Amino acid sequence: MRAKALLSALVMASVSTLASAAVKVDSAAPEFTLTNSHGESVSLEQFAGKQVILEWTNHLCPYVQKHYSSDNMQALQTQYTGEDVVWLSIISSAPGKQGYVDSDTANALTKDRNAAPSHVLFDPEGTVGKAYGAKTTPHMYLIDSDGILRYAGAIDSIKSANPEDIPKSINYVTSGMTALEAGGSPDPKLTAPYGCSIKYKG
Repeated sequence: MRAKALLSALVMASVSTLASAAVKVDSAAPEFTLTNSHGESVSLEQFAGKQVILEWTNHLCPYVQKHYSSDNMQALQTQYTGEDVVWLSIISSAPGKQGYVDSDTANALTKDRNAAPSHVLFDPEGTVGKAYGAKTTPHMYLIDSDGILRYAGAIDSIKSANPEDIPKSINYVTSGMTALEAGGSPDPKLTAPYGCSIKYKG
């Protein structure tokens, strides 16, 4: 009975997490202003009229490493920035916690991994991450050209840290962007993210 009660509680917690994220899908994406790895102020509103992809990241997370060691994340970044989509990689790790980096380290990581985001943004207070309900690294969000959040969740359908699973999975970023570019809606538009928990302040 105790095991059944625990399972029920876990299911309810998972549903609650998805419900909180579901409130934001198909509504205006929360505005924000953060500092990028070059010390510049970057606001979501400056990209009005463009599609935007948000990627929460932590370079020490095995699930993030899965997508960078395989060049999967870089390929997505290169593809979509080449199509004039804005790609924002956001680091919400707090100072002193796993994944927190300074500007020089962030820029070195971008160069060494041949990453191609439009900006790497710092969110050390976790304000933006919490506004979006970001739970894990990676956690992906798609925002359409009208500023509406259209997808939130996992990068793909196989919840593992094994790069060999990438070709077997459904990439929700690719499928979601394809749907948006065709004038439709991502399907699914909300999935449970997987990865390492974001190392928020406090």
